[in-house]
Amino acid sequence: MTQSHGELKVATRGKGFYDITRDIRRWMGAQQIQNGLLTVFIRHTSASLTIQENADPDVRRDMSEFFERLVPENTPWFRHTTEGSDDMPSHIRSALTSTSLSIPVLAGLPGLGTWQAIYVFEHRAEQQVRHVLLHLIGN
Repeated sequence: MTQSHGELKVATRGKGFYDITRDIRRWMGAQQIQNGLLTVFIRHTSASLTIQENADPDVRRDMSEFFERLVPENTPWFRHTTEGSDDMPSHIRSALTSTSLSIPVLAGLPGLGTWQAIYVFEHRAEQQVRHVLLHLIGN
């Protein structure tokens, strides 16, 4: 059994979905592990990870709009607004989604379906640099 650790730095330009599948595949290709399990973990409380459809951008637009409506900015009873009106909504959106993903590895690649991609789901309005940890275990 072999293990590898890595990190991706993902520059975001504000709210939305940022496809990191290609970067993950590139990193995995250098690890020489053919079968096992990949854990992807984002080191933030105002962004998250998701596996979503990569073909129709309307899916990501609808997801974004859903979370905007579910947890709107400028909610008057939010106390934690230190970094702006998107501060507390970003934390709530992150709590409702995922900070880590476990993905089977088959033939050296993430075992994703045909229309699936791995995304950083940015909840903040301003540019950020997000740190995503990768842990691959297998043989």
